[in-house]
Order: sequence, then C-alpha cells, then structure tokens
Amino acid sequence: MTIDSNRPRGHLDRIDEVKRYVREHIDEALDRQVLAAVAGFSVPHLHRIFTASVGENIAGYVRRVRLERAGRKLRMGAVDITEVALAAGYDSHAAFGKAFRQRYGLSPSEFRQLGCRAATQLLREG
Repeated sequence: MTIDSNRPRGHLDRIDEVKRYVREHIDEALDRQVLAAVAGFSVPHLHRIFTASVGENIAGYVRRVRLERAGRKLRMGAVDITEVALAAGYDSHAAFGKAFRQRYGLSPSEFRQLGCRAATQLLREG
C-alpha cells in the first residue's frame, strides 16, 4: 500500500508528530502555539484532538513525559534529586517530590533505592 503524498495527514499522524516533538524538545518551554503549529491545528482544536486521542491534555502529557525521564535519571543513579527536579521543570525538590509520589506512589528517594528491574517496571506501569 502506498500513501499519497498529496493527501492531508490524518489527525493521529499529527498527534504523533506533536508527541515526537514534545519528546525531542522536552528540555524547552513547550508553548501551545508552537505545538499547534507542529500539528497544523488551531490551539483549541489541538487541545480537543490531543485529549481525545491520547486520553490526557497536552500539559498532563508533558508532565508525564518529564516525570518518566526524571525516573529514568534516578534509576540510572542521578545523585542530586534537586537537579533532577529542576531538569524536569519543577521549581523545587518538594514540588517534584509531590508530583513524583502522586505518579509513582514513592518518593524520589524511595524510588532510587529500588532495584533496576523494579524501577523499570514501575516506570512502564506508571
């Protein structure tokens, strides 16, 4: 099967492109206008389509991706939790700890003490 290059991209393709852009630019401020432009949608339309397709809004998706990356850093032995928190976009260790506990059920310190296999499993399930 060939894909007609003149055919407009489908909504799911556009959402996948936004998700890819988020993952590739996760260290940057992710402006809604930029993400809408990536998809070729207006901001309100992107919000509706993204939420319907992914099951969470864009802000929630970005938070989740950042927390997953933070968890991977902790699993790989990152020593300074505050640095991990700041890299994940949180203003403080406490705010990061609260969000991390809500997502994974453990504090970052408790998570870091898990074995690699258990930590990886928790990241996949979370």
